[in-house]
Amino acid sequence: MQRKSINGNQLKVIAMIAMTIDHITSVMFPNYPTDWWIIVLHIIGRLAAPIFWFFIAEGYHYTHDLKKYAGRLLVFAIIGHFAYNFAFGIPFIPFKTSVFNQTSVIWPLFWGLIALVISDSTKLKQWQKVLLILGITVITFCSDWSCNAVLAILQIGENRGDFKKQMRGMMIWVSQYALVYAIFINPVYGILQLFVALTIPLLKMYNGERGNWKGMKWFFYVYYPLHLVICGLIRIALHGNIGVMIGG
Repeated sequence: MQRKSINGNQLKVIAMIAMTIDHITSVMFPNYPTDWWIIVLHIIGRLAAPIFWFFIAEGYHYTHDLKKYAGRLLVFAIIGHFAYNFAFGIPFIPFKTSVFNQTSVIWPLFWGLIALVISDSTKLKQWQKVLLILGITVITFCSDWSCNAVLAILQIGENRGDFKKQMRGMMIWVSQYALVYAIFINPVYGILQLFVALTIPLLKMYNGERGNWKGMKWFFYVYYPLHLVICGLIRIALHGNIGVMIGG
């Protein structure tokens, strides 16, 4: 049997490293090059998003104060919007250039949490839940990982305790994202999105423990916008103030 030997903090460090590699690669080598080694670096980057989705669902399950948790994510999404758009040369005001990639992945992370609240509500009827979640998919469509991040979080949260079902549901929405990416943005990078499946063995090793360092939460809140600002400075130094991906 596989030993569950990775705690939450360790998984988050893996996600941050993978995310940083992916983002630095994007600003150093813009506009979706297909050199094999650049693709490999982006494949490493696919490890990040599923870990963040997974821990939104875990955070929803464990939090003692849902309002504070949601509030932190919302503030973080606002700060992350400006940092993310600066990193990749995307206008701060949405929809000037595209409907894609107009804000960071933190926006659907926040709404994924809200979607879990709606899904678990005993006060709402099923049709109301469906309507509200459809509304959430609309307002998160323009973000990094689009509304598929919200739907993946829902699958992970609603199927807690059934790892296979969690991952199967997640991959259904990732596959949809990959298809849209391949059709409307870049076919090679569309296929590349499917490599999020490499995260599944890591998540399977999660032992359900947070880890000894309680400061990881706040470290991530600082690290995320900070590394994006550094990416933006690299972008400007190498290419000038231009967009380096779809949305810019």
